[in-house]
Amino acid sequence: QVQLVESGGGLVQPGGSLRLSCAASGRPFTINIMRWYRRAPGKEREFVSTISWSGGNTYYADSVKGRFTISRDIAKNTVYLQMSSLKPEDTAVYYCNAVVQQIDYWGRGTQVTVSS
Repeated sequence: QVQLVESGGGLVQPGGSLRLSCAASGRPFTINIMRWYRRAPGKEREFVSTISWSGGNTYYADSVKGRFTISRDIAKNTVYLQMSSLKPEDTAVYYCNAVVQQIDYWGRGTQVTVSS
């Protein structure tokens, strides 16, 4: 089993920044891909960003492109999501997802609220 624990969520004003972290732990494993998703109240889960673990290739949803940056620390098995220029519509629970040996693992999520 692989455990994912997100942190870094909170309340921020519009235009502000937050950095989310997701640490993976458990039995020896090799991560293939890590992703961030989010679910806003009353909406479906939405893809946010992804990063390939070995090559560091990244991809973003159009709604966050230019404002969010995904990165990883291979030694710490941790993925980050730097969020800037936050908007009220970014309010959601943010979930970390890891693909390990073709199996999907999920964290429990961290709440991000953008409000004045």
